[in-house]
Amino acid sequence: MRSTAPTVTAGTILQLIRDGEAGSRADVARLTGLSRTAVAARVDPLVEAGLVAEADAPGIGVGRPPKRLTFEAGSGLVLAAAIGRSRAQFTVCDLSGRVLGADEIDQEVGQGPDDVLPRAVDRLQTLMAGLQLDPADVLGIGVSIPGIVDPVAGTSLNSAIMRGWDGVPIAPYFASLSASPVVIENDTNAITLAELDAHLTRYRDALIVKASTGLGAGIVAGGVLQHGARGAAGDIGHVKYRGAQGIPCRCGETGCLEAVAGGWALVRDLTAQGRAVAHVRDVVTLALEGDVVARRAIRGSGQALGEVLASAVTLLDPAVIVVGGDMAPAYDLLVAGLRETLYRDATTVAARDLDVVAASHGAESGTRGTAILALRRVLSPRAIDSRLEREVALLRAAH
Repeated sequence: MRSTAPTVTAGTILQLIRDGEAGSRADVARLTGLSRTAVAARVDPLVEAGLVAEADAPGIGVGRPPKRLTFEAGSGLVLAAAIGRSRAQFTVCDLSGRVLGADEIDQEVGQGPDDVLPRAVDRLQTLMAGLQLDPADVLGIGVSIPGIVDPVAGTSLNSAIMRGWDGVPIAPYFASLSASPVVIENDTNAITLAELDAHLTRYRDALIVKASTGLGAGIVAGGVLQHGARGAAGDIGHVKYRGAQGIPCRCGETGCLEAVAGGWALVRDLTAQGRAVAHVRDVVTLALEGDVVARRAIRGSGQALGEVLASAVTLLDPAVIVVGGDMAPAYDLLVAGLRETLYRDATTVAARDLDVVAASHGAESGTRGTAILALRRVLSPRAIDSRLEREVALLRAAH
């Protein structure tokens, strides 16, 4: 009978080493069932490529000491660009996800890719130059943007606010920076990925909410991030909401949740009441300073958000709601409103043991998750195997 066991490749073994499951060649043999020769045929290329280091480990007694295998996180870089509606954040990371440098810029809402992405490339180039890093070491670039995206085509499919992005390939804008692959994802899904080493180690079913200039949700079911049939899962900001009936939304329709609860709507309303605010972060600052109008606005945003989330909780039965985004610094105010309507409107069974918690990585959630997006691509077993095959082909061609 033909074996149905998955093929063990060098990429598979690197994953075992990265995860801490295999610390020696003997561990690899034990976990995979490969012979000593087969292990060497897979580990040696990883060592030669600089992805794995092998060094003597402390031994006890006589005889040759064992050698330890460790992942070389410094053998490459990934770049992350978290593009929001009103702010863009950037990081340079090693292959463990450790941040080597970060930057951010504010931008006008509604600008197109020809305005936003060249500035993003310039910021990343400047960031790398300041760190004295070589662009040739970049193995992948992660980009997150608002709205529905097509990760295969590397384009935005439908962004309610960022007009002019739909169908525009993202990767070509980064060609002057690096020839490495560019991976694209929705901004809230990127924040969800940032929780993989935090809340999602405890909860396998979750809603990750981004409460910022816009509103969105990442859906995790059974430990897997859900995109939906058309990549549109979690677009809660444009769910029709009874409290917004007749109120214009910036997507061009009326009655959307964002029209009353999005950060841009709070800025609109506070400006009309004489407050000097240009961004939802300004509203948060006022609220934390005790401004009654700003505090009422953020709590009201939470109440509206809670009403819509109550239906999602009833349908999906998550174990936790994680709240992040630019409103998160006013977490107590926002969540007080959210809890009020969420627990009132969701079914008793779904809401009984539901936890509501703050995002683990604060303002860095977007770039952290976007870097993880790139790392998952470039360090996947398939990507590693393809890289090693290319290097072998180049060596053969040179000889």
